Amino acid sequence: MLMSVQSEKPRVALLFPGQGAQQARMGMGLYGAEPVFTQVMDEFFAALGEDGPAVRSDWLSAYPGPMFDDCSRAQPLLFAVGSALAAAVVGRDIRPEVLVGHSVGELAAAATAGVFDIQDAGRVMAARTKAMAATVPGGMLAVATGVDRVREVLGNDLGNASGDGVAIAAINTPRQTVLAGSRAALAAAQSQLSAQLIACHPARARQAFHSPLCEEAAAEFSDVFASIALRPPAITIRSTYTGRDVTDQQAVTPDFWAVQLARPVQYWPAVDSLLQSGRYLLLEAGPGGSSSALLRRHPVIRSGASRVLPLLPTIADNDAYRVFEGAISEAASLIGASAGLP
Repeated sequence: MLMSVQSEKPRVALLFPGQGAQQARMGMGLYGAEPVFTQVMDEFFAALGEDGPAVRSDWLSAYPGPMFDDCSRAQPLLFAVGSALAAAVVGRDIRPEVLVGHSVGELAAAATAGVFDIQDAGRVMAARTKAMAATVPGGMLAVATGVDRVREVLGNDLGNASGDGVAIAAINTPRQTVLAGSRAALAAAQSQLSAQLIACHPARARQAFHSPLCEEAAAEFSDVFASIALRPPAITIRSTYTGRDVTDQQAVTPDFWAVQLARPVQYWPAVDSLLQSGRYLLLEAGPGGSSSALLRRHPVIRSGASRVLPLLPTIADNDAYRVFEGAISEAASLIGASAGLP
C-alpha cells in the first residue's frame, strides 16, 4: 500500500501562516522581480486606502517600529504576502487543490479561493484591525506541551476564560499549544507552567486572538462580511476553525469568517486529517518556515509519503527570489508541471 501511495503524484496544498510568523521585509526579494507577486502586493496596499502607505512603509523597512507585531501591521502584511505568494504559484502553472490557513492565514486562503477579491480584502483587513483595537490588551503564549497537560496544570475551564483567565487559542501539534488572554493572566499561567518544567514563551502578538476576549470584536468584524459579495470557494479550503472543508454555505455566511477571531485554531486536527487522506506536497505561502516546522513532526511527513516546502527563506533577506524559484522548480518536478517563467 505504501508503495502505491508513494508512486502517485502528490496533490498540492498551500499553507498560510498566522500571527507570529511575521518578519521585517518578508518576501522583499520577490518584489519587483516576480511580476504576479508584485502586482498583488501593490493591489492590496491600494485596497487598504489611507492605511496602505504606512503598512507598505513598515514592510519595506529593515527596522520596523514597535507596532510591527501589532495586528494593525503584522496581519495585513501576512495576508498580503500569503495571497501574493499563492497568486505567484498559480502563475507558474502549479495549481493547488487544497488551502489551509492558520488564523489570519485562513482569510488569505479565502481570498485565494475567490470567496472575496483583493479590493474587498483591503476592507476586510482594515475592519479586522479596527475591531481588535478595542479589545482588552493581551497577548499569546506558546506552550511546549499538549492541551491535556495544560489543563492539568491550569485547570479545565480554559475555553471559558474571560478577562481574568486564559483560553486555549491554538492546537498547533499534539505537543504545542497556544494560550491567549490578558497580560496579567498570561504571566500567571507562564509562572505556573514553568514551575512544572513546561517550556513556554510569549508569542509575537499584542492581542489575545482566538479567546473570549475577542467576542465583541468578532461581532463587529462580521459587519464587513455582510457588506461584501461572498462566493463559494473555487479551491477547497480545509478550515482550521472546524477542522473540515469549508462548505459553500459556510463560505457565504459572514459569521463563519468573523467568529474565528474568538475561537481556537484547530491547526493540527485540520492538517492531520488532510495528510491521512492522501499524498500531498505542502507549500508554505509565508515567511519564517513556522508552518513547515510544525508539520515536519507529523508521521506522514517523517515517513516521506508527503512533503512540505517553504516558499520563502527562514530568515527574511534578499534570497527570497532564489528560495522561491528553487521551491517552484522542485514542486514542478514532483508533480510534473511546467513551472513557467514569469
